[in-house]
Amino acid sequence: PCWRVEQFVVAQECSRCSGFEMKTIPACGTTGFIERINCASSHRDEYKSCRSAALEAQRFWRFVGSALGVAAAAAALVVLRQRVLDRRALEKVRKQIESI
Repeated sequence: PCWRVEQFVVAQECSRCSGFEMKTIPACGTTGFIERINCASSHRDEYKSCRSAALEAQRFWRFVGSALGVAAAAAALVVLRQRVLDRRALEKVRKQIESI
């Protein structure tokens, strides 16, 4: 591809590939998004695979949300386990006091 060896100008911003483009343009297969570029020296129009900023942001926030969910669940389990252990310790102390 000319964009790897020479300067280029982005002719069309990164956009989602249509069904037809997915089948006909090999660059669509990588990420599902392409941008049309114009190489400066050879004056050729080519397609380059790209990543959508909106899709990346959505994936990031989905990851952050799932991480927070896992953290909240783990914190809840820790609190529940601590209550069980405290109850067992109090029961043991009560039995020791009763046996005196």
